[in-house]
Amino acid sequence: MVRVDGLGKQVANGDEAPLIILHEISFSVAAGETVAIVGASGSGKSTLLGLLAGLDQPTAGSVCLDGQEISALDEDARAVLRGRILGFVFQSFQLLPSLTAIENVMLPLELAGERSAAGEARGWLERVGLAHRLRHYPKHLSGGEQQRVALARAFAPGPKLILADEPTGNLDAATGHQIIDLMFAINAERGTTLILVTHDDEIAARCARRLRMHGGRLEEL
Repeated sequence: MVRVDGLGKQVANGDEAPLIILHEISFSVAAGETVAIVGASGSGKSTLLGLLAGLDQPTAGSVCLDGQEISALDEDARAVLRGRILGFVFQSFQLLPSLTAIENVMLPLELAGERSAAGEARGWLERVGLAHRLRHYPKHLSGGEQQRVALARAFAPGPKLILADEPTGNLDAATGHQIIDLMFAINAERGTTLILVTHDDEIAARCARRLRMHGGRLEEL
């Protein structure tokens, strides 16, 4: 599902030598596999996730998703690929504030041309325990409820790959455990490939594999 070869990322650093964020990273992830990427803040975890999603361009190496090298695609083609195979779960939820819970979940379904988007979205919100909150806006939802909406939105279009960036980072411990339990349960049901960035070793241990970022390099644990 994912193949990364010699991936590097550096940024300009004024008059000094470029700042190396990622250095010659190579790894692969099989379809249906669950992988945790751990490491200290600033180690490059989120940068790596952005490159995997094609949201940023590497300065070296390549990323292939489902057999397609994303750096060879233009911006529009990368967006189409993301819409077809990727789901995202963010630390900050990233719900659209002007849309209700059900409208947030309907959005990727409508973009994918799903004719029964409303029914599908309703079913997913029921699956994550929010049948009573369909018409509420994000500002009227708790952090845990917002992340449940985000999970429903990520899984609803049937992605092959879920990228989750610190999905419990803005939640208290008890709520975070509930969200992680829910995410892994849905992921197992759907057989989705999951790449999870986390600083929490307990969460990372629930994945089949763990990779550690350190100083812009990646090592298998």
